[in-house]
This record gives sequence, C-alpha cells and structure tokens, in this order.
Amino acid sequence: MSTPNDGGPAFPRPDSLCSEGMSLRDYFAGQAILGLVHCADAPTRLNPNEIAEAAYRIAEALLARRGKGGVA
Repeated sequence: MSTPNDGGPAFPRPDSLCSEGMSLRDYFAGQAILGLVHCADAPTRLNPNEIAEAAYRIAEALLARRGKGGVA
C-alpha cells in the first residue's frame, strides 16, 4: 500500500524541532469545509460525515491539480 500524497506540511518551520503540524491536504480540507457549510442548503442536506468526505475529495483534487503545475 502506498502512502497518499498529503502535500507535505502546510506551514513548514525549518527551525522547529517539534511536529511539522497539519498537512497541506488537511489545510485544504479545512478551507473546503468553510465553503461547504456556508452553501445555502448544505448543512441541512448533508450530514457531517458527508461534509468531511466532500472536503477531502476537494483537497485531493487540489493536490492533484497542484501536482500538474500551472493553470490549464
């Protein structure tokens, strides 16, 4: 089983000896959640598990697009 690309640390601190913090994947998912829960009917239409799943699908798409470089 391969390790999924998590984008690396979202806010790297080369001078820090402690944890690298959240991954870029988690940061993207967190940002996506903000948009999802503010959609007009998303909170009433989706349950929390569906919102989390959608947020990580968006994060995965962002990482995939980022890996391709540039804008098409």
